[in-house]
Amino acid sequence: MATDHLPEDPRRKSPGDNQVVPGSGGKSSQILSLSQTGGREFGNHGVARRDSKSGPGNADLRLSSDHSGVAATEAGGESQAGVANNAPGQLAVLRRRAFVRTTDSQHQLPVYPNLARDLKVSGLNQLWVADITYIRLLLEFVYLAVILDAFSRRVIGWALGRTLEADLAVSALRMAIAGGRVEPGLVHHSDRGVQYASLAYTELLTEHGIRISMSRRGNPYDNAQAESFMKTLKYEEVYRTEYLDFADARRQIGQFIDGVYNQKRLHSALGYRPPVEFERHLEAQMKLPVGQT
Repeated sequence: MATDHLPEDPRRKSPGDNQVVPGSGGKSSQILSLSQTGGREFGNHGVARRDSKSGPGNADLRLSSDHSGVAATEAGGESQAGVANNAPGQLAVLRRRAFVRTTDSQHQLPVYPNLARDLKVSGLNQLWVADITYIRLLLEFVYLAVILDAFSRRVIGWALGRTLEADLAVSALRMAIAGGRVEPGLVHHSDRGVQYASLAYTELLTEHGIRISMSRRGNPYDNAQAESFMKTLKYEEVYRTEYLDFADARRQIGQFIDGVYNQKRLHSALGYRPPVEFERHLEAQMKLPVGQT
């Protein structure tokens, strides 16, 4: 997926300033340069946060901006990393693995074959892809469910909640359906998680004539497009923003999805158009007489 450079929000941190270097004990040590600009970004409260995604070397960090000595603590007080004797204005932080499992496929509910694997998507509303991720706030985890149109990459349904109950995924699905995009033959693809296999979710799909497709067990590549969006969300929004609380997270994540990703973020696969503009371009082409497309 193409990466574009959007105008920086002065409230946000720049991930590009981080440099990873080898550390002791087989772990990695991250050098964070605290420039004058970076110091101002921390503000008086002196807290910079970073969310985590399942995988090696990712961790949530809280940084204190006390200029006499900066300490780094993993969220939850699990461990602390001391400050190495680096050059002035630099901080060495040991990073540990941290993740929250959002997919529970160990259930007795029916699972469905992977219809999306051999589907040749050639237009809108032929394939929807769905996924769930977690976001770490200062005092809690929250969970985001999303649904994208596979052809335009547009997020057409999303919901943020405090639990991983099926209602979270159902809320995102209801938003997608309410957009009036359901067409004959539409396939909905997800992992085998209990939320997507739940009776409430599958009945809602069946009620609207949407065919159900699920990834093979333990194969994240089967849902790579949804995973790609989650990575974009984390690196371009979540990792750069310190959310005050659940309401603030919901407001800012919604603003990113609806106002930035859907409306402004360019994709090479879409002819360097954002999803909404790409869909409008398709609609305009369909209205042209034959021979003028």
